[in-house]
Amino acid sequence: MSHSDPQAAYVLHNRPYRDTSLIVDFFTLEHGKVSAVVQGARRPKSKLRASVQPFVPIQVTWRGRNDLKTLTQAEPVAAMLFLNGDALLCGLYVNELLERLLQPFDSHPKLYVYYQYVLNELVSGEDIEGALRTFEHRLLDDLGVLPELEQESADSVYCFNPEHGFVPVGAVTDKNKASCFYGWQLSAIAVDDYSDIQVRRAAKRLMRNLIDRALGQKPLRSRELFQKM
Repeated sequence: MSHSDPQAAYVLHNRPYRDTSLIVDFFTLEHGKVSAVVQGARRPKSKLRASVQPFVPIQVTWRGRNDLKTLTQAEPVAAMLFLNGDALLCGLYVNELLERLLQPFDSHPKLYVYYQYVLNELVSGEDIEGALRTFEHRLLDDLGVLPELEQESADSVYCFNPEHGFVPVGAVTDKNKASCFYGWQLSAIAVDDYSDIQVRRAAKRLMRNLIDRALGQKPLRSRELFQKM
């Protein structure tokens, strides 16, 4: 692809490049994660500078034949979503998950819709925790690393095994409790029903376990920020 058509996108992350430019990672509706050089974006008078901020829905075009594109245009299509406090940290967390876990040019249109959903929930602040669990669930499902959640018995206990998914066990013990869940909890997580506090806690534990496995050794910067605050 030498020149792209206008693409719906959000900025995930940027980093300085050469003297005055940035390399920006975008999450796009049609192409998934795309990285592009934004020339002159660190100059005070740059027109593109304001457009390549996180949490702003934008339309972008780029050119270039290799994986690192050159941005040719970025136009905001709506106002920046205003996030502060915990909501901002959660937004940075969601962006970092996408930046770390998505492969370049691997399209995830359904996940893009869930990303917009989680940002809107962060703005409204009504159920940030439920929105985050839903997004994590959909991300892991889209990446193909989510085990089958629906189990045969609501009252049985299942332990997560990385090789075999959820395996029934007789009882919860001190040794296995970190990776054990009741069938009814898994069924609720499967349909993103986080109304029960026990389901919320179980979902947080499960998603963290699966995300940590997917990320490997390198910890999340956004999680360290949370702990500092």
